[in-house]
Amino acid sequence: MSKAPSVVLAGGGTAGHISPMLSIADAIKAEAPETKILTVGTAGSMEERLVPEAGYDIEFIPKVPFPRRPNAAALKFPLQFNKALKQAADILRRAEADVVVGVGGYVCTPMYLAAHKLNIPVVIHEGNAKPGLANKVGAKKAHLVATAFENTPIAGARYVGMPMRGEVASVDRNARRNDARKALGLDADLPTIIVTGGSLGALSMNTTVKAIAGLLEEWGIQLLHITGHDKVVLDDSGKPLEATNYRQVEFINGMQDVYAAADLLVVRAGAATVSEIAAVGVPAVFVPLPIGNGEQALNARGLVDAGAALLVKDSEFTPEWFSANIPTLVKDSETLADMATKSYSHGIRNAAQVMAHEVLKVAGK
Repeated sequence: MSKAPSVVLAGGGTAGHISPMLSIADAIKAEAPETKILTVGTAGSMEERLVPEAGYDIEFIPKVPFPRRPNAAALKFPLQFNKALKQAADILRRAEADVVVGVGGYVCTPMYLAAHKLNIPVVIHEGNAKPGLANKVGAKKAHLVATAFENTPIAGARYVGMPMRGEVASVDRNARRNDARKALGLDADLPTIIVTGGSLGALSMNTTVKAIAGLLEEWGIQLLHITGHDKVVLDDSGKPLEATNYRQVEFINGMQDVYAAADLLVVRAGAATVSEIAAVGVPAVFVPLPIGNGEQALNARGLVDAGAALLVKDSEFTPEWFSANIPTLVKDSETLADMATKSYSHGIRNAAQVMAHEVLKVAGK
């Protein structure tokens, strides 16, 4: 009897890495249920909770950021990185890994290098339009490098789209809208805006929403505010902000209801978010993260250029801008319908299945 394939998936740090990693894992299990799957992340990150909740085993190696400048941390880096490499190799040996699949994040560089040393093939999925350092390092010797966006500048790139959970890829917004709003505690009939700065939240976006929350009833619209973990929006007395037609939650696990409930999404432009919005066909306003290497604006560019979304700089996402633009747009059903159609036409809904097939092929299944 042949050995069941063993797949080790590495990635984490944010939902933008964890979601595609779990989507690939689900698709592998659907195609080859006997596959042994192990994930690797860093302790204390979101994957420590989200991966076991999804039903997968996880092990951890230390987070060892590559030093950007000469300092005390740079002096400690070689020893710490070698320790992470040894732990990565130990994990791969114990798992009897046939293939390593990486989606990005600090954990990936030692996993890629350990896999190369042990002659274990590597498959990479790069989710951002501008690739991260770990995936650029790993791509040089990878068996396959797949990307979520066209023209991503990384060695050997093959455009497949963003792996996403079936619950998201198959959402019918029109059919699901009323049930989704009920599940989220929203009025089924009011024009609906959902604002989120991502799994970790966005203080600048939260500040703007706090400033306009008292105007929602006057505008005749409702707003669900996903604030991010530990980022509850407080009123001036220090209590959680309350206002008519306003509801806040820290996090929602399972964005399919968010996409179905929203007439308009106001969001950061993380790669997974942009790709899921296109797959479902949701009108959006993107507020790219103002720090980093500018990848979020690049992620959003295709939908913005197609007329499927708007883009506003974080520094310009003020209460005044919100008041002047959002209430009018969320009530303009004709414009929203046009944006939704253009968005959906850019969506790719089978990337997880494509990745699973390629991973199993590399693993010898």
